[in-house]
Formats: sequence, structure tokens, C-alpha cells
Amino acid sequence: MHPRPSPIAASLYTLRDLNADVVILHGPHGCCFRTGRLLESDGVRVLTTAMSENDFIFGAGEKLEEVLKKADEMFSPKLVGIVGTCASMIIGEDLKEAISQANIPATVLPVESHGGFGEGDNTEGAIIVLEVAVLEGLIPPEEAERQVKMLRMATEVEKTRGMAQGEYIAPSFGDDHEKIALKLIDALKSGKKVAMVLNAKKETSYLFADVMKLPYSEINPDNLPLVVANIDPEIGLPRIRQHAENIKKELSEAGIKVDYITGGLDEYPVTAKTASEIFKEEKIEFAVIAGVPHALPIEELEMESVAVTDGPRIVEPLRRLGYTHVVAELDAHSKTLGTSRIVKSDFGEAIRKII
Repeated sequence: MHPRPSPIAASLYTLRDLNADVVILHGPHGCCFRTGRLLESDGVRVLTTAMSENDFIFGAGEKLEEVLKKADEMFSPKLVGIVGTCASMIIGEDLKEAISQANIPATVLPVESHGGFGEGDNTEGAIIVLEVAVLEGLIPPEEAERQVKMLRMATEVEKTRGMAQGEYIAPSFGDDHEKIALKLIDALKSGKKVAMVLNAKKETSYLFADVMKLPYSEINPDNLPLVVANIDPEIGLPRIRQHAENIKKELSEAGIKVDYITGGLDEYPVTAKTASEIFKEEKIEFAVIAGVPHALPIEELEMESVAVTDGPRIVEPLRRLGYTHVVAELDAHSKTLGTSRIVKSDFGEAIRKII
């Protein structure tokens, strides 16, 4: 009953993660415009065929051919994605025919997605890109199968524990950052066993990793927090693996030891469960879980916990799940697109200020 991410946006992000040079939205110029503009910060050229009312009746195949040729002329791309929209897919536009007629040298992926694709879950937009990428030989079938499995699990997490549960969820901005930062520091000072967990996805990991990269040795050198992170650089699409490598390297350069690597950045539905098992083994008393905290079965654990999330609409569901405290970070995507280094977070800045 409230707006959620679109399959069209997920298609755009997945093409970005395949390192597409150009993405063409075949639809009205306003369709998914915010995502398109944001992706320009990540080096992807996002174009539109700017369909209008006349095109809804007579079709816009020629417009798509024209934009494909223009994209080749302007950017000399190696990989191009065409993403359908509600307008072009409802009238049955033939993306493959336009690709054939344009006949540009680049590999072109036709992605017949739209706003209500499948069940309307955003992950459906990512899955269709993976399927087309396999057909074009860009990724092996087994890698696509692994990723589709993760995406289906992510959908299940959102529908049962996140903001896709069905009912209306009012936005909330969570607890005061400085008050929760003090609780974390008090836990370290008093000798409690503390864990800092990164269970994030895609480029937002650059923001959520910030709470790992702090001088905790200045608080209590004899009680450093356990660091757990899903930053395996050998798992995922090319750009995703690079994000993991960048974060791992930067933490190491800052003198931060990652005690456990739970998996890759696209495995957050399962890496959260791995983290919860680590909590039990290590007898953790206070934990900060940043990124996608609702994937972690917090209700099974007896400890003080802090969820750090980027969604105001996920704050109340996180409280209902059993988190002691919930901290919200705003505009995680816009703050992290185009970067290759850890970005300062509001919660991280609150901790720094107190230190």
C-alpha cells in the first residue's frame, strides 16, 4: 500500500553492475528519471526514447533505432542495455527488431521489463537482466542461477520481514544517533563483547562500512569489537566484486581486522544468518548490524542490538522484529553512487564526535 522499488530500476542497476556503458529507457522521458540521473554518477550513460502519446498508439520502434545509433555515435559503447517501461511493453514494442535494424557494433541486451513485471517485485527486473546476460554469454548459467536464488530469497525477506509486507508502513527516522553511539561506546568501555556487522548490498556498502572504520582502540584497547562483513571479493557481478575488494582493502589500510567474512555483497539474505551463528559462538552481548538488518533473525538472539538501515519505512518493522535500537541513514544510494571508497555515515559521525 506504499511505493516500493520498481523492476525497471532494478534492471537499470543490474545492467550497471554488468558494466554496461549505455542504458536506454524505452518509454516517456520521465520514467524512472531519478534512478537514471543517479546512475550517471556511476559512469553509465542513461538515455531515453522519450515516448509521447502519439507513440503509445503508433509505436516508437524508429525512435529506439535512432537512439541506438546516436548512442553508438556519441559514446562508442561495448555493452548497451535497452530497458522496457510500462508504456513500451504494454503496446508490445519489439526491442529485438529495433536492435537488428540499428545494427550497431556493441552487444545490446533487450530487457523486456516494466513496472508491474511478474508480481511487481523489484528483484524481477534484476532476474530478467541476468537471464538475457546468459543468452549473450556475458555470465555463465551457474552464476545466474546462484544470483537468481539470492534474489528470490531477498524477495522473501522483504515480504516477510521488510517493507513489502503488504500493509501501509509510515516512515520513521529512528533513534537519536548520538544516544545510540553512547550506548555502543559504553558497551565497549564496560568490557561487553561487541560485534560490528556489515550485511549490506551493492554500493550502499560504502556507507554502512563506515561504522567498521573507526578508532575503537581509543575507547578500550583491550576490548576491540568483533568485525563481521559480507565482503568476499570473489562473489558476484564485476562491479559488485570490486566494491567488496575496495572495502576490504580500505579497512585493512585503516588497521581494521575483519574477523569473519560471511560471503559476498549479493548474498545478504544468507550472510545475515551466518552472522547470527557467529554471535552465538562468540557469545556477543551487543551488536550493530548495518545494511540489511532485517535479514538477520534477531528474534532468536538475546543481546542488545542496533539496526542501521537506509529506509525510513523499515524502521518500525525492525523494531517489531526485536531490535533494541534502530538508526536510519538517509539517501544511501545517492551518497555512494560513483564512489570507490567508504563514505562517512551519520551514525559513524556521531561515534567519531563522542570519541
